[in-house]
Amino acid sequence: MMSCLSGTDPRARINERAFFLLLLHRRLFFHKDKAKKKRIKESEIVRLYRDKAFLIIGLAIRESFVSVSDYTEMGDHRNIWSFMGVVLLVTCISGEDPYRFYSWNVTYGDIYPLGEKQQGILINGQFPGPQIESVTNDNLIINVFNSLDEPFLISWNGVQQRRNSWQDGVYGTNCPILPGQNFTYVLQVKDQIGSYFYFPSLGMHKAAGGFGGFKIASRSVIPVPFPPPAGDFTILAGDWFKRNHTDLRAILDGGSDLPFPDGVLINGRGSNGYTFAVDQGKTYRFRISNVGLTTSLNFRIQGHKLLLVEVEGTHTLQNTYDSLDIHLGQSYSVLVTADQPAQDYNIVISTRFTTQVLTTTSILRYSNSAGSVSGPPPGGPTTQIDWSLEQARSLRRNLSASGPRPNPQGSYHYGLINTTRTIRLQNTAPIINGKQRYAVNSVSFIPADTPLKLADHFNIQGVFSPGSIPDNPTGGGAYLQTSVMAADFRGYAEVVFENPEDTVQSWHIDGHNFFVVGMDGGEWTPASRLTYNLRDTISRCTVQVYPKSWTAVYMPLDNVGMWNVRSENWARQYLGQQFYLRVFSPANSWRDEYPIPGNALLCGRAVGRMT
Repeated sequence: MMSCLSGTDPRARINERAFFLLLLHRRLFFHKDKAKKKRIKESEIVRLYRDKAFLIIGLAIRESFVSVSDYTEMGDHRNIWSFMGVVLLVTCISGEDPYRFYSWNVTYGDIYPLGEKQQGILINGQFPGPQIESVTNDNLIINVFNSLDEPFLISWNGVQQRRNSWQDGVYGTNCPILPGQNFTYVLQVKDQIGSYFYFPSLGMHKAAGGFGGFKIASRSVIPVPFPPPAGDFTILAGDWFKRNHTDLRAILDGGSDLPFPDGVLINGRGSNGYTFAVDQGKTYRFRISNVGLTTSLNFRIQGHKLLLVEVEGTHTLQNTYDSLDIHLGQSYSVLVTADQPAQDYNIVISTRFTTQVLTTTSILRYSNSAGSVSGPPPGGPTTQIDWSLEQARSLRRNLSASGPRPNPQGSYHYGLINTTRTIRLQNTAPIINGKQRYAVNSVSFIPADTPLKLADHFNIQGVFSPGSIPDNPTGGGAYLQTSVMAADFRGYAEVVFENPEDTVQSWHIDGHNFFVVGMDGGEWTPASRLTYNLRDTISRCTVQVYPKSWTAVYMPLDNVGMWNVRSENWARQYLGQQFYLRVFSPANSWRDEYPIPGNALLCGRAVGRMT
């Protein structure tokens, strides 16, 4: 019976140890009063989850309220084994998408990323955190225990959370996990493939770690437009500060911007701290994500070409590059063939568009290497905007390749759909009340006392107002506001990001992918639409906007919920360059949006409400 969950079929692999821990752990949901740990009836589980896809997990949660000692006291050790058998049997018989279980303990720990001791945020003792391995449509049950001394949340960069913004893991949708407590995320990677990452979303936790890779592989029945690689490597790269995350937060709270970073890390380590082993003549996949705070990066490998195959869930035309610009929050996937003489080679990542260039290296080591790295690391582009712009324009969608479904990616004709709305978003850097802030269309976001999604669900007045951020730049003075933009479900929006500043911007939209139809220097005008690529541009979730430039995207508003639209420059996001997009359906149907989960954490003005 176990084979139907953990057999040779990669769709069915499961972390069985985490599964058992999930069933046995007496504090899956935190209760201070142990006397209140009561068994929950199956009917209540059905009420809590209200969806067949989550029923099995609900039953598992039911059992978790009974500790191992409770079973001993009842003199019935067989109950849990019988229960697990039922869960496995039902899962196999129902033919539902596989479940993967994770149990994560978030702690502080000593790390030495730049050679000096720092306090980092670890997940199960790891920095970076554990990699999530999944397959299209998998259900992921991730139980997060907060062993820090401050509230904590994890968000999933690029995971669309179809119909389920309840699991998005940002403060606008979720109450923080308080110290000593836990929360179980229930995700489904519905109709997605690709390379992504997760990260801690509150405050400046991201500056201390807590991030990790997130891979969604294609189902075995879906053709992939390249042969299986000999290996699959994840590279989490980003700028890094030696200062503690609380010190960085204090700098921002004091009204200043962050200083220049101290270095760049590859998988949590400084120069030559990480080695990738390859066999000569074989081809390997590298998934590279920029998980940093403030800086665009350039990626290259000494003596080797990069064959681009995927960008944030889109299979691309397979163009070859010497190096790739990867902006904040972005993820790319390349194939690299070990076709050079057998020795060690530098993998190089350096900062882009900075006066001072920070560089770090890792080692690409051939298994039959005859020697160490020869020569200095290859140089890369530094401040050249036009070079980066032309590379960005060269990214194209592979129209004949399948995505997460069998049909070709080109079967969705995004350029033939009439847009229902144009939204222009302009970033600025105002001083408000004597402090540095950042704004979108003159509105600098401030968090409410209650997550916006909860306030919306419970109809709590006075937390936010839909329409509290305009669709266009106002040119007026900037002000503080809990900004929420209203949007209609099944609309089709043209979104234009306008950047009048001298720095590169990087924008991310939760819950959606969008088609990058155009980007150029100068001001956007309606005539700019004549330059749009309406045939084969890529679909992604994070896009750059160059200095004094604009970027336009087409976005289907096909996911009901409360979604964060933010700068991926974490200082700018923290100081207000974000807002929430409320995609609303009047149908109030489970077909459009899942109901509030029974384990939803409540805080602020939502305390005491019934879920």
